[in-house]
Amino acid sequence: MKSIWILAAVVLPWGTACSPPPVNSSDRENPMGRSEEEWKDRLTPEQFYVCRQKGTERPFTGKYHDFKGVGTYLCVGCGNRLFASETKYDSGSGWPSFQDPLERENVVIQKDTSLGMVRTEILCGKCGAHLGHLFDDGPPPAGTRYCVNSAALDFEEKE
Repeated sequence: MKSIWILAAVVLPWGTACSPPPVNSSDRENPMGRSEEEWKDRLTPEQFYVCRQKGTERPFTGKYHDFKGVGTYLCVGCGNRLFASETKYDSGSGWPSFQDPLERENVVIQKDTSLGMVRTEILCGKCGAHLGHLFDDGPPPAGTRYCVNSAALDFEEKE
């Protein structure tokens, strides 16, 4: 019996010390450290629902789904420059769709297993706002579709 306790005393602390630290997804989803109240003050109720609670606006209802302006799409939460209008296309999905972000680091991707399916979620790389999802059914050459909620976007017109 003594040998079992000695073995446990040696193995358990070692196993615990060598385990990787827990991943805190809230750091990725709120890197600016704003409180929920600060986000609520900054965003409209629909923007808060989409960006902070990972909601989805109804298709074909968003401000930018059929918008044809020339310029840059920004994150509504922090102003991060996300997508150029030149990469926007009509996917028929009812949400603004883009082939690629302006800069890879401006958009973070992570696995989303909500609603009983596996998808690739896209978040703002600066403030962690939920933007939408990434699909591999886009047009060539990229073959990607960044499907974004209009409520997560602002637009800066090209001068």
